[in-house]
Amino acid sequence: MYKRIRNQIHGLLKLEQPRPPRGRCSGLDHVPEFEPNRHLRLLTFNIQVGINTASYRHYLTRSWQHVLPYRNRIENLDRIARLISNYDVVALQECDGGSLRSGYINQVQYLAEAAGIPYWYQQLNRNLGQIAQHSNGLLSRFRPLDVTEHRLPGLIPGRGAIVARYGDRSDPLVLVLMHLSLSRAAQQRQLGYIRELIADYRHVVLMGDMNNHAEELLNNTPLKETDLVPLPPTAHSFPSWRPEKALDHILVSPTLEIRRSEVVSYPLSDHLPIAMDVALPKGYLEKF
Repeated sequence: MYKRIRNQIHGLLKLEQPRPPRGRCSGLDHVPEFEPNRHLRLLTFNIQVGINTASYRHYLTRSWQHVLPYRNRIENLDRIARLISNYDVVALQECDGGSLRSGYINQVQYLAEAAGIPYWYQQLNRNLGQIAQHSNGLLSRFRPLDVTEHRLPGLIPGRGAIVARYGDRSDPLVLVLMHLSLSRAAQQRQLGYIRELIADYRHVVLMGDMNNHAEELLNNTPLKETDLVPLPPTAHSFPSWRPEKALDHILVSPTLEIRRSEVVSYPLSDHLPIAMDVALPKGYLEKF
């Protein structure tokens, strides 16, 4: 089906003007039940709306790609899909929900179908109509108990989080997918909000582009009240062509066993993806 969606870009040549899409999801009827007796392969990736950035000068020379369509974007999305097809749950940031620049293609849906991942959820955070549909995305091979979206506080609106719960309703595994603001003040407010969301849960994963280093996040923000475990401080993800900053994170509760974690060498966006395999708590299977 995604190949058919790809052909929609040719409609631009015919000056087609589809209605601007809104945040939406695939539905759960066709999604397999959550498997509590296995580990989960997690990935977070800021895809920069499918723009291939390989140097600082591209922020200037390729800036037009943030507002106008170009054919190589589909090829870039296909490359991203090949990567994410290896994972169970994927957090996406800087996606387009279907506007002029993406050829009116919902990039979250496109990537889910291209990667063969049955469940997808698009959170539309900043709606600029035909110009841009700034979105976060969740892709999942397993059926969550529920998925909710949250608008994060900030002086400039447009940041959001997706919360997906899996497993046992009385003691769920909670995944929070987010894209935080750049400013320290906004991050303080946003992480205070996130802290309240996860306060009552034991098994938590925070994933996304947090625009800050883990040491700062866990020591000088409301997350200091948690016991979340970060990746090593050397897990640099930005910029992708010369990584020197750890801005993308997967933070987990100590009840989850980290079997593997890595920065994935996949320089397509201006961020590198972060991957982690986690095992569910011992005895968790008995709760089902």
